[in-house]
Amino acid sequence: MTFPKNSKFFPMNTQILNTPITLENERVLLLPFEHARNDELKGIIFDERIWKYMGISMKTEKDFDSYVANTLVDKCNGLCYPFLVIDKLNDRVSGSTRYGYINRASEKCEIGWTWYGIEFQGTGLNKACKFELLNFGFETIRFRRIQFSADEDNLRSQKAIAKLGAQQEGIFRNNYIDSNGESRNDVYFSIIREDWDSVKKERFQEFG
Repeated sequence: MTFPKNSKFFPMNTQILNTPITLENERVLLLPFEHARNDELKGIIFDERIWKYMGISMKTEKDFDSYVANTLVDKCNGLCYPFLVIDKLNDRVSGSTRYGYINRASEKCEIGWTWYGIEFQGTGLNKACKFELLNFGFETIRFRRIQFSADEDNLRSQKAIAKLGAQQEGIFRNNYIDSNGESRNDVYFSIIREDWDSVKKERFQEFG
C-alpha cells in the first residue's frame, strides 16, 4: 500500500534496523549493544534487585556471557535491536534497553528488557532514554504501535510507564516464566502513532 507524503500512515523503514543506530540527547547516549563497552556492564549487573521482575538470574560471569550472547543472537535473527545506555553526566555504562518483539508485518514493537544499575534508577535517565527510543521509533523507523509491559507486582515500573503517556490496556496472564519456574502476569501499555504528537508535547517538553 502506498500512502501520501502528508499522511500519518506510511510504510515502516525496516532497512534502518540493519544499520548501526546511535541515539543521543543532553542526558543519555544509546549505543548498539555489541559496542566494546558492553563489558562495562559487569560493574553494575550483578545485583539481584535489578532482576527481581526480569525473569532471569544474573549471578556469575557465565550468566553474563549467556545474556550478551543471547541478546546478540536475537538481534541477528531480527527479533530485537538492543542498546547500551550511557549516562552522559559521568560517561558511565548504566544499563541496557531494546526494541523487542519487532513485527515488521504489523509495524510494531515493544520497548523493554530495560534495566539500570541501582545508582542510576530514579535519576531521570530512564525518561531521557525512553524519549529517544519513542521519537526515533515513531519518526524514523515509523512504527505504528509501541508497547510496554511490566510485571503485575512491579508497581514502580507501571507508574514509570504511565508517566510516559502510555495507555494501560490490560493484563496478560501467565505471560512469562520467572527464574524460579513460576508463571507471572504482565500489565500491558501502548502508545500508537496517532498519540505521539500530543504525548511528545505533553510529556517530553524538555527534549523538544
